[in-house]
Amino acid sequence: MGAQGHHRLSSARRGAPVSLTEDPAEALPTASVVIQNPLMNKPIPKNTICLWYNKDALDAARFYAATFPDSEVTAVHHAPSDYPSGKAGDVLTVEFTVLGIPCLGLNGGPAFPHSEAFSFQIATDTQEETDRYWNAIVGNGGQESECGWCKDRWGLSWQITPRALTSAMAAGGEEARRAFEAMMEMRKIDVAKIEAARRG
Repeated sequence: MGAQGHHRLSSARRGAPVSLTEDPAEALPTASVVIQNPLMNKPIPKNTICLWYNKDALDAARFYAATFPDSEVTAVHHAPSDYPSGKAGDVLTVEFTVLGIPCLGLNGGPAFPHSEAFSFQIATDTQEETDRYWNAIVGNGGQESECGWCKDRWGLSWQITPRALTSAMAAGGEEARRAFEAMMEMRKIDVAKIEAARRG
């Protein structure tokens, strides 16, 4: 690919405002752009999660980078020629990380929408952290679901899971049963109620 197809983006600062309507070819508002070959000085991960988007992979990656720590948009690649769902020069793939996990967003068109068959499970330590991630996803055009699950505006599923719940389930026996039954009545997980149910 030519230089146009290799936009190296610096880390998006967590909490920075994110525009979901900008020209995708433009850099993040808080990021600088360096034109270089992304394969130089960067090892290719052995395993990368590839996520299929209609055409909004860059918008999604920007949102994740601004929402979660240890998350960034690392490269944007443009199509070298026309393809079934786009034209030469369109954003084809976006490299990014979510909480340190390497991902590749692929703008492949509408053929394969996301489903609950895949989700990111995000462990949280407090109710404040749980609320922050949940509200960020749901409040940005997402959708609530049951038992700590929600979807972002692009249809990708997330489980916002307090460690208090995971610990209660791992305890087994009556503690796990009570915590599980309490969880089944929730959408966003209420840490205090889970802990109270575990105590009995």
